[in-house]
Amino acid sequence: MIVPAKVKKAFKEALKAQKAAYCPYSNYQVGAALISFRSKVFSGCNVENSSFGATICAERTAILKSVSDGHICLEHMVVVTNEIDPAPPCGNCLQVMAEFFGPQSHVWLANKTGIKKHYLFKQLLTHPFGPKKFKK
Repeated sequence: MIVPAKVKKAFKEALKAQKAAYCPYSNYQVGAALISFRSKVFSGCNVENSSFGATICAERTAILKSVSDGHICLEHMVVVTNEIDPAPPCGNCLQVMAEFFGPQSHVWLANKTGIKKHYLFKQLLTHPFGPKKFKK
């Protein structure tokens, strides 16, 4: 698997973000970093809450940061967990990603030792509900 230099940079940012994860309940640290089509990198970590429904995943943290900075077209996402077989984004994250990722956007799964898997977004969420479902 060939990993582009900008994705390697995002991986390093995701590792940094993972260290900031607030996960006192699950102890499941996740870091994410994404790259917009304008080549800006945004990172985020998971932030748990004792009311589990208020917990936010690392992927959504990074997306919300990018959108709040005006970057809504996203090209790459790197997700870092501590698993030997890194975990993909959850269903909630995939649905949020469907708003800002195209079918050809890239999702890279990693652990602390490096990037282990690569998917196109359309492989992870094959039939997204998205903005195109609304009639103008």
